[in-house]
Amino acid sequence: MKKGYILVFLAASMWGTLGIFAKLLYGFGLDPFTITFYRASIAFALLFVYNLSKGLQIKKNRLPFYAFYGFFAVFLFYILYFYTVKISSVSLAVLLLYSAPVYSTILGYFIFGEKITSTKLAALVMAIIGVLLVVNPNEGSLSKLAVVLGLLSGLTYALYGILAKLAVKNEKPEEALLYTIGFGALFLSPFSNFEIPISSLPYLFGLAFFPTFLAYILYNTALREIEVSRASIIATIEPVVALVLAYLIFHETLMAKQMIGAALIILGSFILQVEERKEKSQM
Repeated sequence: MKKGYILVFLAASMWGTLGIFAKLLYGFGLDPFTITFYRASIAFALLFVYNLSKGLQIKKNRLPFYAFYGFFAVFLFYILYFYTVKISSVSLAVLLLYSAPVYSTILGYFIFGEKITSTKLAALVMAIIGVLLVVNPNEGSLSKLAVVLGLLSGLTYALYGILAKLAVKNEKPEEALLYTIGFGALFLSPFSNFEIPISSLPYLFGLAFFPTFLAYILYNTALREIEVSRASIIATIEPVVALVLAYLIFHETLMAKQMIGAALIILGSFILQVEERKEKSQM
């Protein structure tokens, strides 16, 4: 199995803890923008120390690119996603967020010339159907604003992968992440409430370390080896992890069709790995 697939799986599993951390932090009375600001700021501090230990040299000529990257892939993504959660529900927000593989496949084709094979399409459709079953939205009347913002959050989520592919051609993944998260935190700062309960800090640190600092480094590293569209499809394991953790920690039950959806997502990832082995054997 290609190392890149394993790294994406681990990163997506960590991203699956976002809902757990959010649920715990909302208990301290924090708003979504404050949570995301501290997530980005603490992660930036961790990344700065990490990169400094490896001999960081700031490339001023690359800062405009990372300002653009941080604005779309951190600032807009965080705000769009968390605001969708605020005005609708977590289920609807996650469902619309996972329109990202569709954007990634299309953008990957036009920007990188990545082939859209019949197997890739089948795995993509399988993963999306799986996500539809897993999130199990139960909305009586959907807000048009929530739908638009949710779909835009999916686009910005896809843009993260596309821009990351461009970034790691010139910088190490951890350096690219440092600049991106830094600008993201800067853009988020005006929306944040800086007064937070001291008791919330351990949870904010956990949020910044696992699904941000470590997960993004693993994902960026994986993009050196596998296509953006493949990585996005494999990353749909995230809602499965989130549901399992919610069951284990908060005793939330899984419906039968959610279990079927989880199986479809995992099967879609497995098919991609099998296709990769076939392509290798034909080279």
